Amino acid sequence: RAMLEKLEGSGHMYATDVDPEESAKTRERLDKLGFGSDILTIKLQNFCTIDEIAKEAGGFDFILADLGVSSMQIDNPQRGFTFKTDGPLDLRLNQQCGISRDELAGMLYENSDEPYCDEIAEAITDEIRKGHRIDTTFKLREIIENTLSFIPEKERKDTVKKTCQRVFQALRIDVNHEYEVLYEFMEKLPGALKPGGRAAILTFHSGEDRIVKKALKDGFKNGVYSDYS
Repeated sequence: RAMLEKLEGSGHMYATDVDPEESAKTRERLDKLGFGSDILTIKLQNFCTIDEIAKEAGGFDFILADLGVSSMQIDNPQRGFTFKTDGPLDLRLNQQCGISRDELAGMLYENSDEPYCDEIAEAITDEIRKGHRIDTTFKLREIIENTLSFIPEKERKDTVKKTCQRVFQALRIDVNHEYEVLYEFMEKLPGALKPGGRAAILTFHSGEDRIVKKALKDGFKNGVYSDYS
């Protein structure tokens, strides 16, 4: 809304999101505020398709990529993003199409720097091998709590909370292929900008930050970008 107001009736904004529920709500909310199709186009697409959108738009003067998950998604228990409320959990970890203990541990470490990745991966795969389904957010939280029961009581509550946050983040990143999508976006970003165009990228954890900074630094070295920070 703030960015649309800054356009002052000239120019055009393209907005993209893969979430059909939140995209529809956003369209309705902004339309009621007077921001219609003359100034705003909302695309139900992943931002890694920036090259397709830029081709339609003729390139962009400014691109903002917000890599965070919205509070609307996190607060809805049916979406399974949070360990604070119970809801369905789509881990796709079952005996028919799972991943190995080592692969799971590596994913937890790579996606969230989880210090207890080996212990948690072992606990999860043991549960699955016993035939127990981990299909709700509370079931996963319970496994994490039991796995970290060796931590001194005065430290346990805070450690469990932070570990839950990291594990849910790591699984979300993996299920939605977020790193692959970000690599693709960063590769396509220069071609989507007009000469002299600018880009801003909001990252929320070290994994995203490393990918973005490396791409910008390499682009600067190769003369693609005139500046980066």
